[in-house]
Amino acid sequence: MNAKLRKYITIIALGISGGAIYFLPYIKYVFYDAQVQAMGINNTQAAFMISVYGIINSILYIPGGILADKFNPKKVLIISLSATGALALLYAFTFNYTLSLFIWAGLSLSTAFIFWSSLMKAVRLVGTEQEQGFMYGIYYACNGISAAIVQSLALIASNSAGDDIVTGFFRAVVVGAVAVFVAALLIIIFMDGKAEEAEGEDGKFNFKDAAILLRKPIIWIFAIIVMVGYGYYSCVSYFTPYLTEVKGISATASGAVSIVRNYVFLLLSPIGGLIADKVLKSTSKWLAVGFTALAATFIGVLVLPSDISGTAASIYTLLPGALAMMTYSVVFSTLSECGISRAMTGTAIGLASIIGYLPDTIYTLLFGKWLDQHGGAGYIYIFTFLAASGVVGAILSIYVYHKNKKYKQQI
Repeated sequence: MNAKLRKYITIIALGISGGAIYFLPYIKYVFYDAQVQAMGINNTQAAFMISVYGIINSILYIPGGILADKFNPKKVLIISLSATGALALLYAFTFNYTLSLFIWAGLSLSTAFIFWSSLMKAVRLVGTEQEQGFMYGIYYACNGISAAIVQSLALIASNSAGDDIVTGFFRAVVVGAVAVFVAALLIIIFMDGKAEEAEGEDGKFNFKDAAILLRKPIIWIFAIIVMVGYGYYSCVSYFTPYLTEVKGISATASGAVSIVRNYVFLLLSPIGGLIADKVLKSTSKWLAVGFTALAATFIGVLVLPSDISGTAASIYTLLPGALAMMTYSVVFSTLSECGISRAMTGTAIGLASIIGYLPDTIYTLLFGKWLDQHGGAGYIYIFTFLAASGVVGAILSIYVYHKNKKYKQQI
């Protein structure tokens, strides 16, 4: 197979893997009621399952990242995907709550431990250092599209059972299991394990090197940049209740706009990569521009005329949604500009993931408190906070850009 064609097919396979493997851990977000009824559990128990998963993930990110730098990424991905498929089938044929707690703990091992860092490292190894933005952009586009397809197929399978919710949920879980097995097969067929492993081994890795890496300020700066990017990516969802509660549009209309922001705009991910690689020739430079633009658009929401129509407000919210997708999709490609070697990519990603995905907990709790205390006015606090985070992200991205530029001038 042509090397260039294999490269792009491999990225697509990696995107499908990332989109399929997280179907089961987060299945409650699509099949919440069906899951509760099928398992015979209450809301607290359902929440505890995902809490177990999140807590263990946080513990495993750094050791998983270190181990990801010691093993062949292709082997790690195949084992992780296969294990996730097996856990999904075990869950489908039991639906026992106590056993499910162990299954969700197992999912931490199969989807977050070594898998996540190995997946992100594999994306980096597939492309050259000059096309990192585009590679990650394609990955995230394929990731989102495949996730949407898997969820759609699962919904179709669930609805095929009619009013039998338990059977429908069983079929949905089986679809998720089949999806990860298919993803594993694609990795087996298309990913060149030997080539990727050889390209990644640009130095002998050991735990002492990891400790040195963790003491470098640049790795923490990288982690905060990831947090800013992911914070925007995850928090554009707050435009959905904002449009209904503050601007008074219908839930159906707001939901339709949300689909565009969360799924259709995934197609913009490669464009963000092309801007970084071909136009600005620097991911950090693009992030500085993108974060600044995002900060401006969130401030813009605050100064929209009070009598603006719901339709006009909805259209405006598409702008930050597009920018959020085009920036978050390339944040991990900043690794090369931070001077992180390919051999230590997994460790860097493991650390960055702990900091970078804090918005799922800290932002959610903080924003929920503001909305509870201030009602619709709480969105003023939320959008101001997000605008401020963009300023921080832009400043740090500029720092990385100048540090990388100075380093290149010295060699």
